[in-house]
Amino acid sequence: MKLKDSAIRPTAIAVQSPASTSTGTTAGTADRAADRTRSGVLLAALGVASFSLTFPATAWALEGLGPWSLVSCRMALGGLIAGICLLALRVRAPARRHWPALCAVAGGTCVGFPLLTTLALQTSTTSHAAVVVGLLPLTTAAYSSVRNRTRHSRTFWGAAVVGAAVVIAFAVQQSGGSPTGSDLYLFAALLVCAAGYAEGGQLAREMPGWQVIGWALVLCLPVAAVGAALALPAEPVHLTGHTIAGLLWLSAGSQFVGMWVWYRGMGAIGVARASQLQLAQPLLTLVWSVLLLGEHLTPAAPVAAVAVLVCIGVTQRARG
Repeated sequence: MKLKDSAIRPTAIAVQSPASTSTGTTAGTADRAADRTRSGVLLAALGVASFSLTFPATAWALEGLGPWSLVSCRMALGGLIAGICLLALRVRAPARRHWPALCAVAGGTCVGFPLLTTLALQTSTTSHAAVVVGLLPLTTAAYSSVRNRTRHSRTFWGAAVVGAAVVIAFAVQQSGGSPTGSDLYLFAALLVCAAGYAEGGQLAREMPGWQVIGWALVLCLPVAAVGAALALPAEPVHLTGHTIAGLLWLSAGSQFVGMWVWYRGMGAIGVARASQLQLAQPLLTLVWSVLLLGEHLTPAAPVAAVAVLVCIGVTQRARG
């Protein structure tokens, strides 16, 4: 029997070469990494924008509350908001290995930093406090590097140091050449907040950023309840529109939503790189101080703003 040519003609099969498959996979991975980096930078920047309102909001809240009452109430309200969100979404409790880091976040960002900066703002202007706390990116990057034994390029550290030097020079110029008594509170706040940021940023790689700050705030609820019970009867309370607005922003905006996007951003791009975005925070706070509090902005602010923004750009491009 004679077979037709078509029956024995070999069928053409399209075969994708291993090289093209590997190239496509590599390109897709690179695109995903780039998207993750852009998203992380955006989230961290939103956190910085939220934090820039913290000191003006604190100044408003201090118009009607004492420092201990304010810190206790903001922790309590923040803890209630976080607890409701965690319960509503039925979030499971963190693993046992996560609790030490969560305690560091709670102690640094929920208790230590708010308390120390609130005490400082009783005698310091928001503009002065903002530029002193502008050293936070450098302290956070240094703490993270020591803790994780990581190394960064000389360009990265050089830009970070220059940015910190600009902030220090601006702070000295604002204070008339001599430090104030509130600076001790502010420098202590830098140390505890750097630890909280670094620990939270590492933890945000294993769990969602909002859960990091959420569980940290829930941990603070017992302390907040006791503090409020002791402080509110002992300190004068005069609720005004400014006081209520400041307290609500500190509790929901700066302490919960702001920290949520901040930790998520750090989890995406790393603690050290994200912390450098905070170099812009003191200058944003200066703008809010003028608009919301009527404080005077010196001519040196635009010069410092340009220098700091340049440093941010360099650190974001430098590779560790």
